[in-house]
Amino acid sequence: MSTWAWIGILAGSCLIVAMLTALWVSKRNRDKVAYMMDALEDGETNFRFRDNTGMNRELNRIRTIVERQSVRNEEVSWSKLFRVITHEMMNTVTPIAALSDALAKDDTLDVKAGLETISSSSKELIRFVESYRTFTKIAPPACKTLLVSELLDRVVHLNEVKAHECNAVLTNTVDPPDLMLYADESQLMQVFNNLIKNALEANATEIKLEAGLDGEDHTVIQVRNNGKPVPLRQQEEIFVPFYSTKSGGNGIGLSLSRRIMQRHNGALVLRQSDRHQTIFALIFP
Repeated sequence: MSTWAWIGILAGSCLIVAMLTALWVSKRNRDKVAYMMDALEDGETNFRFRDNTGMNRELNRIRTIVERQSVRNEEVSWSKLFRVITHEMMNTVTPIAALSDALAKDDTLDVKAGLETISSSSKELIRFVESYRTFTKIAPPACKTLLVSELLDRVVHLNEVKAHECNAVLTNTVDPPDLMLYADESQLMQVFNNLIKNALEANATEIKLEAGLDGEDHTVIQVRNNGKPVPLRQQEEIFVPFYSTKSGGNGIGLSLSRRIMQRHNGALVLRQSDRHQTIFALIFP
């Protein structure tokens, strides 16, 4: 065999080895990215790729960025929560303290009226504490397989009388028709009932429940309505516990709904709210 033939065989062998190595490295990198995405979806950031390769350094850098952003978001959420709780507590306790001092010092004040005011304020404080207990003690979901079309039919049936009273039309569509969910039906009913109630209070005349699959095969149920939009400055606050834009509201409806979705490893997001329509989306893994 000639020298050139041997050179050709050697070159071809090197090319095959290089291609196989590239495929192997590519598969390893894909596996690493898939592992990282699964971990981040589960809220886990305590992993780190050890080999000091360029790919590993970049993946570790992404992990660090996500971890820092998660910490910032958590700090912002707690700050908002404490601000709202402090505001609610001070609004209730301050008048009680002031009125109690006044009754103790001034014999001319109507004691009965003062005690009635104190009683009313105390009941408001108890209501607030009960709301907090409801928010913090959500039972673990008792999941079962649900046919989404049947679930949404029940949601419509339960709310259609109230919708009719408010001159609103409530409809639902599911595509594909055999779409299934593994979830706690009673907890999801809470979420849908709250979203529909909010839409009716925003004077919506059309409320549509639309279920389907997104590009990543996640089940998504959108609740659309044509009611008054959520003001832009409030869209970042509406999921904060005890934050309410309504007089007499306790501010836990949307935050409780989001907690329920988080317990299902899913998400509740506000996708749009403008003069055209408001869209809340329930996203399931």
